[in-house]
Amino acid sequence: MELSVTQENLSRALGAASRVASSKTQLPILSNILMRTDGHRLMVAATNLEIASSQHIGAKIVNEGAITVPARLITEFVSSLPKTTVKLKVDDNKLQLKADGYTSTINGTLADDFPELPTINEKTAVKYNIGTGSLKQAISQTILTASSDATRPVLTGVYWHSFEGHLYLAATDGYRLSEKRLVATKSDVSAIIPTSTLQEVLRSVSDDVEEVEVLFDETQVRFRLNDTEITSRLIDGNFPDYRQLIPAKSETNVTLPCSDFAQITKVAGLFARESGGSVTITANSSKDKLSLHSVATELGENTSETPAKVSADGEVTLNSRYLIESLNVVDSDEVVFRFSGKLSPCVLAGNKKDSDYLHVIMPLKS
Repeated sequence: MELSVTQENLSRALGAASRVASSKTQLPILSNILMRTDGHRLMVAATNLEIASSQHIGAKIVNEGAITVPARLITEFVSSLPKTTVKLKVDDNKLQLKADGYTSTINGTLADDFPELPTINEKTAVKYNIGTGSLKQAISQTILTASSDATRPVLTGVYWHSFEGHLYLAATDGYRLSEKRLVATKSDVSAIIPTSTLQEVLRSVSDDVEEVEVLFDETQVRFRLNDTEITSRLIDGNFPDYRQLIPAKSETNVTLPCSDFAQITKVAGLFARESGGSVTITANSSKDKLSLHSVATELGENTSETPAKVSADGEVTLNSRYLIESLNVVDSDEVVFRFSGKLSPCVLAGNKKDSDYLHVIMPLKS
């Protein structure tokens, strides 16, 4: 293999691949990056057997070929080079790199030993084309409520599914839940995508990507972002019927600017650190105010309040961190916060007729 590429393109592709390459593995080759010519381009790829990332970059190919090299070394070396043309040549399983006075040889291994990259039958796959902005927002709004508890694998991902003519994303850790309506669909899909995969998608989406193609088969998902592909296994299992946890109506409905709610929650949270983030929320319909009270036994206490439209009096205790994280991702200037008593789930949603996002938080026992 012999070719030349720009340092910027090679560095960017190696950076993406190195995030996927596994350093903690019983298969040493999984800590390598695969480099292989493909027509007039160079493919740079890595896999940890759960997720695979590949990127094609333009190259001037002299001789075709392939090699795998240690991910960390080549990524750090290329990122340290000046922004110029980098020449690569493989000779006897050694990769030679030359660029403006820099010459290096990296010991590699046969590309034949590298695991086959996953494939998806595009003719039978369920396919969606989603605007980059919409996809990034949907992932960011749901990924934060996924669980990190490996004993319940189905909760460690985001559930992509069709329901009543739309594609929905949902995630829950048992204490909170988020749901996002994304795009209209006529296809049936039910898939749980690992959060690690979605985090990699967010990291890989660049400003020049206007649309992301998402393909599902029975066991895998692929995100295609221009010349980059991220393919992942789906989490096996059935996601819980979460919709039964969302109350259709609530006794107390509070409408207020999202920024105001976030501000008093941040202040109350400062005094809630000792009590596991516990803040007591009181809605007062006669004064049209929402107040948050928190106590730090040794340091003091705080009450913060703000004007709001309140339908009925009510009180509930929530985790302040959960509340502030939900307010940070609600895509609306005004938020509707509703609850029924001290034990029923609390719901936050944007104050729009056709709001496509909601967030549910379970109360704490006060």
